[in-house]
Amino acid sequence: MNGRLILAATPIGNTDDASIRLRDLLEHAPVIAAEDTRRLYALAQRMGISVGGKVISFHEHNEVDKSDDLLDVVEGGGDVVLVTDAGMPSVSDPGYRVVTRAIERGLTVTAAPGPSAVLTALALSGLPTDRFTFEGFPPRKPGELARALAALKLEQRTMVFFESPHRIDATLAAMAAELGADRRAAVCRELTKTYEQVIRGNLAELAQVAAAEQLRGEIAIVIEGAVGGVEVSLETLVEEVLARVAQGDRLKSAVAEVATAAGYSKRELYAAALAAK
Repeated sequence: MNGRLILAATPIGNTDDASIRLRDLLEHAPVIAAEDTRRLYALAQRMGISVGGKVISFHEHNEVDKSDDLLDVVEGGGDVVLVTDAGMPSVSDPGYRVVTRAIERGLTVTAAPGPSAVLTALALSGLPTDRFTFEGFPPRKPGELARALAALKLEQRTMVFFESPHRIDATLAAMAAELGADRRAAVCRELTKTYEQVIRGNLAELAQVAAAEQLRGEIAIVIEGAVGGVEVSLETLVEEVLARVAQGDRLKSAVAEVATAAGYSKRELYAAALAAK
């Protein structure tokens, strides 16, 4: 009988958010793959439990090399529990590659769900939650950041980003410039921790706050999507298409998505984008 690869969510701040199932897995699973073994043991100590199985270091730098070793355990009938420093594995954390490899090998993958910084920030933001997209960490270089944001200008879903406290002021300023100063947003920091803070306002206001204050800790930015039905110029649509192409999209795919979102003719937009390119 094959074992299972179990993706187990860990607390994003408050240790009391650890599930009963997580406690059981950490105490009894034969193998635990941890992004940071020291943090795993520290978490177990705060939870008042002992880690019972073999602990293996598993992070972004060795994920490719160690995935098959872990999955050999699964294929041999043993459960392997994968945990990251906080939240759900594979969501802006190690896990995606080993899950993909497990699927390729026909092995069982399941989850012990729990805390998620993405969903917590979304719920607390006060912005629409029915449709959203997770964009992870935005590019660091100013030019790449501007192009990535320009490609999201017409995105109608609520957007969630992660950001470092060292770059939050520059990122919010760029978001205000590219997405619109009046676009509603929320900066969520230190979620579930002692100094949890949610700052709501438009992007211009939040950029001013970040420039004036030194925001610390783990930060998520939630931004409302573009309001539907807003007319935009052909030039603006072409700029967005080219921005998406610069990010790696095919021209036809970028045109189709932008034209659909704006209610514009795909044929005319394609011709204009081709001429501009």
